[in-house]
Amino acid sequence: MTINIEDESQMVLSLADTKSLAKKVIEAALDYEGCPYEAEVSLLLTDNDGIRQINREYRRIDRETDVLSFPMLEYESPSDFTCAEMEVGSCFNPETGELVLGDIILSMEKVQEQAKKYGHSEEREYAFLITHSMLHLFGYDHMEPEEARVMEDKQNAILHSLNILR
Repeated sequence: MTINIEDESQMVLSLADTKSLAKKVIEAALDYEGCPYEAEVSLLLTDNDGIRQINREYRRIDRETDVLSFPMLEYESPSDFTCAEMEVGSCFNPETGELVLGDIILSMEKVQEQAKKYGHSEEREYAFLITHSMLHLFGYDHMEPEEARVMEDKQNAILHSLNILR
């Protein structure tokens, strides 16, 4: 598994090691969803201004948010990785052979703000947002109440498996 992490946030949080926690969470999500391939994910850690610019540019929404997900695959149904087999040339890194799942952009300011707001650790908020984003990279969404419930159950199960609790 390859995680390309770029930290442009210059935020100092109580998290000891953002890279190892991200790796642990991403691996747990891949295992939970039964991804049959070695995978590659890019993670950009930014601040509120940075994520607002990206949100404005790619989604035409001019406001900050906590996390953005840009999946590389179009799934018939969430976590149905057979779509990757049909698009072998476009979704696997030719140098590593890994399945390129997509990009996660995370506002570290929002991690800090939301941890305080929800009364849990920055570690838990960081892990939660990565888990949430990974589910988007697997094709899940939360536009409808049933979809939201499925995502919430999966997020809770993944975080619980890592003993990252509220």
